[in-house]
Amino acid sequence: MDRATFEGLAAKGLAAAEITELARHLKQASGGLLEDGQGIQEAPHPQLKLAASFVHVAFAAPDRIAEVYDAAAAGWLGEPVLGPPISTFHEPPVDIAESLWTEYWSVIEDFVAGTLGTQITPRTAALNGYAVPDFVPRAARAALTYPGVREAAATGYPDKFTLDALALCPQGSLGNSFYHWIVDNGFDLEVLDRDELGLSEYEPPLDYLNARILQCHDLWHIVGGYHTTILHELAISGFQMAQFGHNYSATFMAVVTVGTSLREPAGFGLVMDMIATSWKHGRETPSMIGVRWDSVWDEPTQAVRDK
Repeated sequence: MDRATFEGLAAKGLAAAEITELARHLKQASGGLLEDGQGIQEAPHPQLKLAASFVHVAFAAPDRIAEVYDAAAAGWLGEPVLGPPISTFHEPPVDIAESLWTEYWSVIEDFVAGTLGTQITPRTAALNGYAVPDFVPRAARAALTYPGVREAAATGYPDKFTLDALALCPQGSLGNSFYHWIVDNGFDLEVLDRDELGLSEYEPPLDYLNARILQCHDLWHIVGGYHTTILHELAISGFQMAQFGHNYSATFMAVVTVGTSLREPAGFGLVMDMIATSWKHGRETPSMIGVRWDSVWDEPTQAVRDK
């Protein structure tokens, strides 16, 4: 499959039934492995077709995220994904700009070469800056179809957490766990600088959602039971995407699935295991986007997980 064919497939997308069957076939075929060293010119179609469906929802049809990932997870895991229905707009996909493709393939090339490193987060986030104007309003409308989003966004742009407040939380509490997660690992309290990114200027509810997940990403790691390994960073992205259609997470999946197929094809099955199980976990977990975390800082971490 050459790049032009892949781009055409990603632009058009696949029907849910085809995605389910494709994922089932790849799982049965030893996780959909490719022969080591194969590139996009020679790779068999099934694996890249599945990855193209993830690119489709990341760049052309954000309202289809739940439809596509529900279908992929059901095929891969062999059981349906339970969770509230998420609406699909049944509108033609938006165009994918040529400039986006140019930058996307640049990111993929660096991923395959092993030179992307810590730049994967900012460079993946920057891809949405190449989207056509119609994309952002559609992503905003799509986000509102997820449980709890409209109500959470109505509370206003989120205030920042502070380490001073977390430091006062009792031993064993969620706030104390979060404090040590940040301090002991040398993390920033928010993954990226929301002010530098200008998130308050985003179209609602994307302004709220992007700021909220920056401050809650590591907190969701703790509550969801995800560690700081590379695979669990992939998993938490699947969980976030399932919770509110997080577009950065969809873009991250579009990079990782294609990049893994081309760089380390033997790892594709493991990547799909992470995506499918974390997506199902996120879809079957009550909405967390609007939780007032400051009201449960002093509760035991396990008690919050149980809730």
